[in-house]
Amino acid sequence: MSALVSLPPRIPAGEQATDPATDLARGLVGGDEASLAAVYRQWGPLVHVLAQRALGDSREAEDITQQVFLAAWRGRAGYRPELGSLAAWLTGITRHRIADALAARTRRAALVQGAGAQYVAMDHPALEGMDSAVDRALMAQELARLPVSQRTVLRLAFYEDLTHQQIAERTGWPLGTVKSHARRGIHSLRLRLEDVRDDR
Repeated sequence: MSALVSLPPRIPAGEQATDPATDLARGLVGGDEASLAAVYRQWGPLVHVLAQRALGDSREAEDITQQVFLAAWRGRAGYRPELGSLAAWLTGITRHRIADALAARTRRAALVQGAGAQYVAMDHPALEGMDSAVDRALMAQELARLPVSQRTVLRLAFYEDLTHQQIAERTGWPLGTVKSHARRGIHSLRLRLEDVRDDR
């Protein structure tokens, strides 16, 4: 008894079969938005898992995932298939973004500590177990009360993770002025946060 066998389509002479990943990569590099969407659907979950495992925060992992594919789109002309697969390229971008996020987290923690936010939770059982969202909300509230110059410097440092030198370049202020505003701003924050602690 004969059985019907499904044969693959015949490839015309002179043509080579391409795999879907190669086609997607070609479309992405060529600026095809549909290819970008397809790349996101295929590798977005992988990027998210990598970020989630490294950062331990689902929301932050979502942000990283968006950043990775935005960076891939903007930097698509720099993708070189001969140097690695599209998946490997995206994974490399992901690792860089994760490293940036971890470094930013460290800088934020140092700033919060320098501003005295650790005093807020000290000796207050009602605040024990609360996450860094409390510190961020408190920082935002107290930053809003600072003079504009101090607030500007600390916001650029806290929210945009800029160094003193980068803040000086962004604002056009001398480096010494930036450091002075940062010092006075942190001192004011420390006093205000201590007042909050005493009021609780």
